[in-house]
Order: sequence, then structure tokens, then C-alpha cells
Amino acid sequence: MFLPILSGLVVSVDAFFIGLSLGMRQRCRFLYLVVINAFLFGLCVLGFFLAGRVYELIPIDPDWLVGIAFIALGIWTIAQYFVAERQKQRAEENPQSGIKTIVLVGLVMSVEAMLITMGLTILFAPDTFFVIPVVVAAAHFGYSAISFFLARSKYAKRIPVILSYVISGVALIVYGLMALFVETAI
Repeated sequence: MFLPILSGLVVSVDAFFIGLSLGMRQRCRFLYLVVINAFLFGLCVLGFFLAGRVYELIPIDPDWLVGIAFIALGIWTIAQYFVAERQKQRAEENPQSGIKTIVLVGLVMSVEAMLITMGLTILFAPDTFFVIPVVVAAAHFGYSAISFFLARSKYAKRIPVILSYVISGVALIVYGLMALFVETAI
């Protein structure tokens, strides 16, 4: 039971940087982050139950599927930097798009957390526990809340934006590689 909890904490580190980027937006309130994470928790629970059914249908070793999914998710997270930069340019042209961007970030973070929950459930199946979606959702909320308030301080303004996307993406890629090549017996 220790390894699924640790895995949920590790792969949720990208939420730290999402909270940081939301905290740097003056229009974003902490209440928005709470609503996003409530939706995220619901999707994590849904992902947990879906993964239990999907596990039985997978004809290959689930480690391969999960590993490739996390690597793809990590690459996608890094690519999001370029999408965010493009949206930033559009936001400067259209100042009303701020709330749309927050909703989009919340949706992406929630779907990504659901995929993480599904991946961890499949990876540790058939010995999975309901603690997986709870840990993933709690870690997402904790990391994003801490970084949200950190962003409102004067110290976070110096962090380059690209660094947050790269660290998040690399964390997911490393976890995907671990799922592919590391057999765990803890």
C-alpha cells in the first residue's frame, strides 16, 4: 500500500506548477482552485472505477500501457508550454479570455489527474485500494494550493515559466520509464 501512495504523490508534482501559474494570474481566486480540485477528485474516483474494468480487457502487460501513457503525458505537458505562450499572446489581444484560460487549465488538470489515477490503478492491479484516487486528488490540491499562495508572494515572480512545464513533464516521463523498466516488489 506504501508504493501506490508514494506514486500518487510523485506523479502529482505537476500540480505544483499549475497552482503557480494560476496564482500568478491576478484574476484567479483561490475559490477557483478549490472548485477545480473538487471536480478533479470526482474524475479521479471515476478513473479508479474505470481502470478496474479496463485492466481486465488489456491483452498486454499493463506496465507497458501505463509507461507509454505517462511518457506521452509528460511530453504533452512540456508541449503545453508552447500552447500556453500562444494563449498568452491571444489573451493580450483579447482581455476577456482570462476566465476561459482558467477553466481550460482546470479541465486539463482534472483529466490529467484522472489519467494518472487510471494509470496507477492499472499498474498496481489487482491489489489496488481506494486510497489511490484520494491520494492523487489530495496531492493535486495540496501542491496547487501551496504554490498558488507562493505565487502571490514576491519570490515566485523570478521563476521562468518554461521551467515549470519542463519539470512537470520530466517527472511524468521519469515515472513512465519507471513503470516500463522497474519491477517493484515493495
